[in-house]
Amino acid sequence: MEIVFLGTGGGRINLLLQKRWTGGFRINGSLNIHVDPGPGALVHGLECGQNPTHLGALILSHAHIDHCSDANVLIEAMSNHALGKGGILIGSRNALSIGKGALTEFHLSKLSEVYEARWGESKTFKTAKGGFSIEILKAMHEEESTFGFRLRMDGFTIGYTSDTEYFEGMERQYSGCDYLILNAMKPEADSYGRHLTTDNAIRILKAAKPNMALLSHMGMKMLREGPQKEAARIEKESGARTLAARDGMVLKPGLEKFLD
Repeated sequence: MEIVFLGTGGGRINLLLQKRWTGGFRINGSLNIHVDPGPGALVHGLECGQNPTHLGALILSHAHIDHCSDANVLIEAMSNHALGKGGILIGSRNALSIGKGALTEFHLSKLSEVYEARWGESKTFKTAKGGFSIEILKAMHEEESTFGFRLRMDGFTIGYTSDTEYFEGMERQYSGCDYLILNAMKPEADSYGRHLTTDNAIRILKAAKPNMALLSHMGMKMLREGPQKEAARIEKESGARTLAARDGMVLKPGLEKFLD
């Protein structure tokens, strides 16, 4: 199993400047899954040696363009160049709605299975190539159907907050994760809200206690402040090992020490 980061940048300004990529990340295991394929998901995936035709599933946590713009082309990859049907799509209600997300009716018709994610639900997916289970978790964002998740595959549990502000009890959702990916956009709160800050990450990790936390979806303020510096502060104050992910970074269980 491995996690490949194809985009660790977030926010409207970074989206256009591409100071950090915005292609989401892949979880490669018994089934290969691409999470939140925003702009650059296909191109940076190829640059990093990730074959899109080897994907078995897509996860779209919400309908914002920086999380789903490349979904259609990856659906073509999963469905034999759209000549047949193939692949699983898990998406928020709005991400699956024609006219609200980035999907076309044609591409939706090419999938083997489409699942609308609802908070509190759990589902297991099995294919001839492999499978995984996923628990859909609450998130609080402008896109009201946004969700986070806990995904279990090949004996590992991976948590992902997606884009969300902190809310009471959020940390309990992510307890027991081997790896927890936090979309920590900002070093401190500002007037825009609806995203996690460094202090939020500390609070979550103190309670959730994952084996490792990874910061991603970092905005311009976080990048100017210094992601590694913020990660070091989070680790010191939360007690959870924390790294700021980098574009193109590959995390392989058992080899985490080589990521410092």
